[in-house]
Amino acid sequence: MLPPLPLDKVPPKAEPGKPLYTRRPTQRQRPVLDKREIEGERKLHPTRQRPGAGRAAAAVIAPPEPRAPRDVTITEGITIRELAEKLDVRAKELLKTLLDRGVFASINQALDVPTATTLAEAFSGVVNVVSLEEEMVLEVAKEETKESLKPRPPVVTVMGHVDHGKTSLLDAIRSEDVAAGEAGGITQHIGAYKVQVNNRSVVFIDTPGHEAFTRMRARGAKVTDIVVLVVAADDGVMPQTKEAIDHAKAANVAIVVAINKIDKPEAQPERVKRQLADNGLLPAEWGGDTEFVEVSAKQKTGIEKLLETLLLVADLRELKANPDAPATGTVLESRVDKGRGPVATILVQNGTLRPGDFFICGAVFGKVRAMFDDHGRTVQDAPPSTPVEVLGLQGVPEAGDNFQVTDEAKARHIVEYRQGKQRDAALARTSGARITLDQLHEQLKSGDVKELGIVIKADVQGSVEVLSEMLPKLSTDQVKLKIIGSGVGAVTENDILLASASGAIVIAFGVRPDRKAMDLAQQEHVDIRTHNIIYEVSDEIKKAMEGLLEPVIQETYVGRAEVRNTFRVKGAGTVAGCYVVDGVLKRDAQVRVVRDGAIVYTSKLSSLKRFKDDASEVRTGFECGAGIANFNDVKVGDILECFQVTKLSAADAAAQSTAPASRR
Repeated sequence: MLPPLPLDKVPPKAEPGKPLYTRRPTQRQRPVLDKREIEGERKLHPTRQRPGAGRAAAAVIAPPEPRAPRDVTITEGITIRELAEKLDVRAKELLKTLLDRGVFASINQALDVPTATTLAEAFSGVVNVVSLEEEMVLEVAKEETKESLKPRPPVVTVMGHVDHGKTSLLDAIRSEDVAAGEAGGITQHIGAYKVQVNNRSVVFIDTPGHEAFTRMRARGAKVTDIVVLVVAADDGVMPQTKEAIDHAKAANVAIVVAINKIDKPEAQPERVKRQLADNGLLPAEWGGDTEFVEVSAKQKTGIEKLLETLLLVADLRELKANPDAPATGTVLESRVDKGRGPVATILVQNGTLRPGDFFICGAVFGKVRAMFDDHGRTVQDAPPSTPVEVLGLQGVPEAGDNFQVTDEAKARHIVEYRQGKQRDAALARTSGARITLDQLHEQLKSGDVKELGIVIKADVQGSVEVLSEMLPKLSTDQVKLKIIGSGVGAVTENDILLASASGAIVIAFGVRPDRKAMDLAQQEHVDIRTHNIIYEVSDEIKKAMEGLLEPVIQETYVGRAEVRNTFRVKGAGTVAGCYVVDGVLKRDAQVRVVRDGAIVYTSKLSSLKRFKDDASEVRTGFECGAGIANFNDVKVGDILECFQVTKLSAADAAAQSTAPASRR
């Protein structure tokens, strides 16, 4: 047994709630770092203390100095990565700022302009918003030198009042008859033509003269260098003449006045000069700065003097462009060609366009597959001031859109963003009860109609644009006209379904509905109105709203036949070998020639034969030979649409609206 321990070595008894042994102090205590720094941001990568730092307290980090203002150019659809590069900040800082505002985004996500602007301003950015086309032009302008700029042909726009002889004057210059092919003898599309004058080129743009085409004429003035203002010597200054002067002055372009029709006995050129002097165009012979040339498009007099004057004015303006830059230009017109797809008429304003170039125009992306000049010949390059037809578009661009050659990836990104915006806007449509123009006034009197939807289909984009701008202006306090859909090409089943769902009417300008669309329109009771002259559309809708519709010309569909061969018969012209696809082909009925969904000609059948015998009618499934009165340009693949016309009063037409046929 061990002896007991001395009293001084006996361990003390533990008191309740206290440890028996006290813990030794650690040899070295590491400083505690706050997880958040003073400015409130999380420190993502804390740094280790150096060995031997001892027990020093954590260093206090001073807040960052405010960023200096930085100029930033923002384009639509800019991504967070691109914005971070322009602001010279880390992309994660932009993502965190968006996250704090409740916006979840990835580094490659496209931002709309308001979001990108507020985000850039949060990092001291001074924002300048431009489109992709404007940004490309600014980049090219920075690199241009005096040596890179070369002389280019002048672009001349022919403007003036309707029926003052603009197209006839252009015909005299390029010796082609265009006015005869226009509906009603007025120009309804923009055409661009290149003319050789004394081994030099001059590009002419012919713009329509009717007041409904104000926007198209304004677009013509924006792409031009010189405006030829055509004024009839026997008519004088008219409202559209004054509009043309305003457009030319707003675009800051030179004006050359061509006083046309001086061969007429009632011509008064001096009166025209006095009227134009009152409108700010003082003739050079009177001490002013505007050149006046007296011409006669019919007699082809004064044409050479006009061309010499245009070249002189162009030399004074020293027109130059850089042919080595990426091509830029303007879409003058666009349409859908059944065999070639979307086709756009483009005026190249800077750079040189070549096959294989990727481009963007509005919300349409494309690659130049082929180019054609104004004579339909294939060209391999289009230098500045050259109008060309371009194939290879993935859609139909808006007339007036900027055309810009750029790299493929950037063009696709911007187009996807713009198309997304267009889809969002297209979803905002209203629906209502179906209505026809004949019923419009009756429902207006009872106070039922508040909004009338319209679906527009036309042969070219320019006409769609004009109708979309003109028709809403006809709205009154009782009824509001709203464009719920528009497009280029024949009326299709989708257009009828859209009109049916929205209670709208269909305006077909220069095009016809296909057979399936016509049947669907009858089933859905959708009113289709076809027109070929622009101001008849506005007149009809005005009269419908006022209850003044004249007797309705109602068409009754009879049948249609497909042209499978053509024969030249002496004394009878061209005879079409046809196969009746639907209905009946009647000899006493009217017939229209439809090619690629557009009406080519309307007339009567001059002859109808089965083998060698005359026939009064040919039914479905049989072949026949048909001659069309005063028309020999029928081609294989054309559709002969047979119809009969009857006149009904507006009241009778409204009564029959429960089962309407397609109407004129």
